[in-house]
Amino acid sequence: MERKSFQLGDIVQMKKPHPCGTNEMEIIRMGMDIRIKCTGCQHSVLIPRAKFEKNLKKVLRSAEQQTDHN
Repeated sequence: MERKSFQLGDIVQMKKPHPCGTNEMEIIRMGMDIRIKCTGCQHSVLIPRAKFEKNLKKVLRSAEQQTDHN
């Protein structure tokens, strides 16, 4: 099974959209649990890492792509 790579600050797409209608989430905390924030309504949710990895569909934009390289 391929392990998806994600890091702090990534914008990810989950299998199910958020109730507000947006399916983009930003990773704002990582550890045993992962806190993700909805990019639409700014609501944040803390979920166990195993559940996050199971429900992660894909990484849309990585944090490395978002920073300017001077």
